Amino acid sequence: MSTHQVASTSPSEDRPFPPIGWLSTGALALVIIGGILMASYAPRKAPLSVAAALLVGGAILLGSAAVLLVRLKDFSRKTFLLVFKWAIFADLVTAAMIEFAFVRDHTRGASLVIVTFMLLVFTLSVPTTIAFTVARYADD
Repeated sequence: MSTHQVASTSPSEDRPFPPIGWLSTGALALVIIGGILMASYAPRKAPLSVAAALLVGGAILLGSAAVLLVRLKDFSRKTFLLVFKWAIFADLVTAAMIEFAFVRDHTRGASLVIVTFMLLVFTLSVPTTIAFTVARYADD
């Protein structure tokens, strides 16, 4: 006679979720590549078309993640918002320091605008990934 144990799983583990974490991580990857490209040219003028394309790609991925996140049902929004709030606070500090470095290196005009928007995508994508990963397993 053998005993067979079945692991209990919560309903959130059984239910498939859209690829919100992957989309926000993809957005992060694109703006990090763009930020490295922009930083490698500072204080000279960077190739803005490549940087802008990376920014637009990141914004589209992050926007897609946001749309999927809003449309989720049976999702712990309370947990998501709690984790998101603290994660975005930490990322705002990081983004502000990076922005300061670009301004201090005399980045101006369109280059600074692109970097600023890349930092916005960066600041929103990291907390989105962290908060979604935590909230998808919450039981509220």
